[in-house]
Amino acid sequence: MTDQVRTTGSYSSHGGSYGTSPYDTNTTNQPSRQTVKFLTAATIGVSLLFLSGLILVGTVIGLIIATPLLVLFSPILVPAAIVLSLIAGGFVFSGGCGVAAIAALSWIYNYVSGNRPAGTDTLDYAKGLITDKARDVKDRAKEYGNYAQGRAQEATQGY
Repeated sequence: MTDQVRTTGSYSSHGGSYGTSPYDTNTTNQPSRQTVKFLTAATIGVSLLFLSGLILVGTVIGLIIATPLLVLFSPILVPAAIVLSLIAGGFVFSGGCGVAAIAALSWIYNYVSGNRPAGTDTLDYAKGLITDKARDVKDRAKEYGNYAQGRAQEATQGY
C-alpha cells in the first residue's frame, strides 16, 4: 500500500478520478455557453409564463366578482363614463385650439416684426392676387357705373 499515494480529488493507482477540483482548468465537464443561455432563458420564460397565468386567473376571478356590481350600477356608470369621455374630449379639443392660437399668434408676430416665418412667400403671393382682383373689380364696377349712368341718361332723354 505504499504505492498508492493519495492526493486531493484523485487516486493514482488506477489513474482515475472521483471528483474534480474547483481549480481544475479542464473544461470538458463544464456546460457550454449556449447551454447556460438556454437554461437561463427557459427559466425566465417559464417564470414569466407562470406569472402571466396567475394574472389571467386573477383577472378572470376579479371580473366574475365585479360583473354583478357592474350590472347593478350600469345605469349610473354608463352615463358617468359618457360624461367623463365628453369632458376629456372637451379638454383635449380646448388644449388643441389653444396651441393652434398660440402658434398663429406667434406666426403673426414674426411676420409683422419682419422675421419671414414659413409660408410668408405664399401669403405675399396671395395678397398680390387679392389686390389685383380687387383692382379689377373696382375698375369693372366703375365701368358698369358709367355704363348704367349713360343708360339712365339715355332713358331720361328719350321720354
